[in-house]
Amino acid sequence: MVEFEKRGVPTVSFTAQNFIHDAEWSAEKFGRPGLPLAIVELPFTNQSPEAVSASVDRSADQVIDGLTRESASNRPQHGIVSLPEEWLAIEGESELDALDAMNRLFLDYGWSDGFPLRPPLERFLARMLEGTTKSPDEVVAVLEPGFGKATVEKIAANAVMAGCRPEHLPVLIAAIECLAEPQMYLRNKAMSTGPHAPLIWVNGPYAERIGLNSGICALGPGVTSYANTAIGRAVRLSMINLGHLYPGVSDMDTIGSPTKYGMCVAENAAHSPWVPYHVEHGYDAGTSTVSVHFVYGICELHDFTSHEADRLVDVFATAATNAAQVPTGHWLIGRRADPRYGTNEKEHHTMLICPEHADIFAKEGWDKDRLKEAMFARARMPFEKIMLAKEKKAMALSHPELSWLWQSPETMVPVVEDPECYDIVVVGGGAGRGAFFWGGGQPQTKAITV
Repeated sequence: MVEFEKRGVPTVSFTAQNFIHDAEWSAEKFGRPGLPLAIVELPFTNQSPEAVSASVDRSADQVIDGLTRESASNRPQHGIVSLPEEWLAIEGESELDALDAMNRLFLDYGWSDGFPLRPPLERFLARMLEGTTKSPDEVVAVLEPGFGKATVEKIAANAVMAGCRPEHLPVLIAAIECLAEPQMYLRNKAMSTGPHAPLIWVNGPYAERIGLNSGICALGPGVTSYANTAIGRAVRLSMINLGHLYPGVSDMDTIGSPTKYGMCVAENAAHSPWVPYHVEHGYDAGTSTVSVHFVYGICELHDFTSHEADRLVDVFATAATNAAQVPTGHWLIGRRADPRYGTNEKEHHTMLICPEHADIFAKEGWDKDRLKEAMFARARMPFEKIMLAKEKKAMALSHPELSWLWQSPETMVPVVEDPECYDIVVVGGGAGRGAFFWGGGQPQTKAITV
């Protein structure tokens, strides 16, 4: 709508009552504050065509006004504070009082993830910047959805607040680079009503050097996962403060998810029978990398019984066949695409395989590629089930050649587009439990600059 308006084409955007702040904020960030809105009571989702039509009819006057009158360019009233000062002075009777005042202030301003923050004092920031040779004012990325400039110094400030150490900063910078890749389609995932959260995994020697946990409780909590927790949290704080991803304003997640506070692990290469993830994707074994994949949710891959590869993959395949997950069969209604970059992406799933399960596959000669092929072959659903929560018209536009499936509803259809849509990382301790993540789009990987 903003692009049409910039070209002189009047528009009106239908916006549900709960999404007014989101619409106003987005219009401002995309360069057209005061974009005409027609406010309806409820979203158009989960309503009958008749109900949607009646809602539109009741909004006719708003539509006419929006198309015929010059709209006001008022700034959105979202409660997020932006200050011109580079440094803030926060005082108290003691340093602890000042710290408490800072945390209260940052909550009021919308700059916090809800947990207590470490103050980004000048001396702490200087120490954090010792973790990189990059210039403090270097722009690492422009982060959507708010198009904020993620400089090295600003990333470091968020790292301080999250409790990171200087040696964690190179990992955080690489993760931010992943977020900014056009193929990430960050704006879609950041502003969604879904529980998208970045799952981060680190490969190569630097993971061990900084103490990232790849084994028991790698996803936390606990002391053994301190580095994992701090880096994962710093990514979220950077998304909030540099990408301007504010819950209830630009992040419209219907329920939310604890995974959004941070998910970071290292691949357990020492106990993996397979090629590490980064080598699998073209990097040298001695290179350290960060991979980021936005995922919807997590499902356990539990099996204490199977000791044969065929049976084990049958168990794993059941995790992928969940019609209530957006990416299940999403390829049938088209790929996600960002017209600004001409990019589109396949829906991937990430599987964190524990070493015990990986060994079962390896003993029978299965590598990661064979496991992917098997998952693709066995994670299938009847067409009528896979389309339960999807629009028939969307499939007609995306895959008209598959229209025959409507006459053969029992046909088994793969839940993803091809075998490469499964990403496999060995993580965890010595028991038969892994994790399956339903993903949104494709992971992105960047080398760590140490």
